[in-house]
Amino acid sequence: MANKPGTISTYTVSAAAEDRKSHGRHLQDGIRNDGRQLLECRLAFTKTGAVNAAAGSAYAEFGSTKVIVSVFGPRESSKAQIYSDIGRLNCSVSFATFSTPIRGKLSQGIEHREYSTMLHKALEGAVMLHTFPKATVDVFALVLESGGGDLPVVVTCASLALADAGIMMFDVVSAVSVSSIGKSLIIDPTTEEENCQDGGLMVACMPSRNEITQLIITGEWSSTRVSEALELCLDACSKLAAIMRACLKEAASGQY
Repeated sequence: MANKPGTISTYTVSAAAEDRKSHGRHLQDGIRNDGRQLLECRLAFTKTGAVNAAAGSAYAEFGSTKVIVSVFGPRESSKAQIYSDIGRLNCSVSFATFSTPIRGKLSQGIEHREYSTMLHKALEGAVMLHTFPKATVDVFALVLESGGGDLPVVVTCASLALADAGIMMFDVVSAVSVSSIGKSLIIDPTTEEENCQDGGLMVACMPSRNEITQLIITGEWSSTRVSEALELCLDACSKLAAIMRACLKEAASGQY
């Protein structure tokens, strides 16, 4: 990895919409198994310039979830592709064979294979595709270790890598997920917590524009519960975006 500075930080969202009663075998007195509060996110480390050969790259570590993203281009689009006045964004997400306890091809489940499409949807609205007409930007994300909340970390890391590559964007894209376990909402869940959740919600957004680029809901949710979870995610995304901007500023200042 290139010797560029990184940013380590954590953040907690407002608890106004959430009670702190104990629910589920993974929650005791409002404390999770890893010692965090219900609404406390994992310690996050972000760093740009992780791959020298790429036009832009980033590395992100949220708890035990580790992701590296490389961006290449813009390059001339293939002649076989239909002519377009705007650029194209290609996204690919893969998992290292050692990223999960299940080794080899079994680790590349259907859900993991869908991550490429989900990443594209999360980023497409933020990238100024009109700034590189008839050209293509390739985004390659590799999950080195899957520790829960993989997709939000991939989206966040990919956004940093695009910015590092100098790709014009309307805003950085930050992503956060929330799990519903019993009567509690917990933010930035681990794999253990995701495995016992009643429902999950992930939001990717451009905080400064107050625009959601991706919303994924799984499991059972009431309308009130969804509103609470969405509010928590948007609050966390705003705070995470501030950390991302600090990382980019630190990297830029280190170049001079």
